[in-house]
Amino acid sequence: MDQRELTREERAAIRALVVKRCANYDRGVGCLPLDCECYMLGKTWTGPLCRYFRAAVLPLDPALEAALTAPAPVETRACPLCGRPALLGGRRRYCSPACAQAAHRKQQRDHMRKKRG
Repeated sequence: MDQRELTREERAAIRALVVKRCANYDRGVGCLPLDCECYMLGKTWTGPLCRYFRAAVLPLDPALEAALTAPAPVETRACPLCGRPALLGGRRRYCSPACAQAAHRKQQRDHMRKKRG
């Protein structure tokens, strides 16, 4: 995987994930296991990631995960239901199973309205 500089949006997304979701992060101390500033907050290039961040926190944002771990840049598009980024490719149309289920319920509701009316 070629290393590249992170975009401003990717750095902001990493910072938000660390501050909001990382169990090892403490605002006063930083990284609790290392007892120093969190490595991921100062990250400016792709490359090695914190093992805990990669395993437990990064999967919460699939678009960012694909951008950081994929060998080639991955294209995303907006989810038709909520507008969050969804990965292109395959049969996935929505960003999450919850959005897919909500869209299916809406489709079924519209179908039954048309059938009754």
